[in-house]
Amino acid sequence: MISGWVSPGRDLALELVRTTEAAAIAGARWLGRGDKIAADQAAVDAMRAVLSDVQMEGTVIIGEGEKDEAPMLYNGEVVGNGQAPHVDVAVDPIDGTTLTATGRDGAIAVIAVAERGTMFDPGPAVYMEKLAVGPEGAGIVDIRLPVDKNLRALAKARGKSIRDLNAMVLDRPRHAQLIADIRTTGARITLIQDGDVAGAIATAWPESGVDILFGIGGTPEGVIAAAALKSMGGDLQGRLWPRNEEEREAVEDAGFDVDKIIGLDDLISSDNCFFAATGISSGSLLKGVTFGTSSVTTQSLVMRASSGTVRLIEAFHRPEKVAKL
Repeated sequence: MISGWVSPGRDLALELVRTTEAAAIAGARWLGRGDKIAADQAAVDAMRAVLSDVQMEGTVIIGEGEKDEAPMLYNGEVVGNGQAPHVDVAVDPIDGTTLTATGRDGAIAVIAVAERGTMFDPGPAVYMEKLAVGPEGAGIVDIRLPVDKNLRALAKARGKSIRDLNAMVLDRPRHAQLIADIRTTGARITLIQDGDVAGAIATAWPESGVDILFGIGGTPEGVIAAAALKSMGGDLQGRLWPRNEEEREAVEDAGFDVDKIIGLDDLISSDNCFFAATGISSGSLLKGVTFGTSSVTTQSLVMRASSGTVRLIEAFHRPEKVAKL
């Protein structure tokens, strides 16, 4: 346990949501403008500026931009004001840069913080196969089982017909057989273009209408989603997915077993963790940023795993004060 995990008079969770609010507002100004790099840069800059004022000494374990050379809060960067607590940090100032650039639904700004030394560092393991569920599916599904068996087990646990289940999958050519297998069971499917952090969290959010997430996505995003699912009582299982032999060798040389099943506690091994997310564009999880004449409105989720508390926060910001979030 970290001494002074939440410092006197300051709630770290609420401090963290300031960072995602700032990133979301900055990114939302680029919504639909066709420039995902500019949107990402704006969100990164806004998040970094607010992070510098948060009471913590954080080391970025999951940084921004590793996969596509986007602007970044880089791995190993030290953030915060340098005071205790000492923590690991995972950031994604825009989960869904393409969604933002093309003006589509579901982009969010996210951050996760965990006790120092407890956050999984994926190194060269860029992608992983994932299976995420909410509380009713925790301990019921298994990533090693065929799709139909997992859906039948989940339907039984939830007291639903398989036809009433909704599976979320990234719309990628690599998922063609997975999608066909789900359709064979009669379950419904929601295909998403991007943003599988929000997709994983949606499985545990009652109002999302999503029951389970399948498929291959980013390993860093899996770590971030793990912080949220720990708080919500859900589950996430993964298995590293090298894209080619060169990447497989790099992953194995880094000491990873590509056949090992990675559980929630492998991704973040402590319950001393926080998660915050703010909507950029409206989706099944959160409303997006709206710019009014007298206020800028944001909607955020803020979670703490040790208490199991999940807060939905709607905030109204005076436009002239936005830079001071």
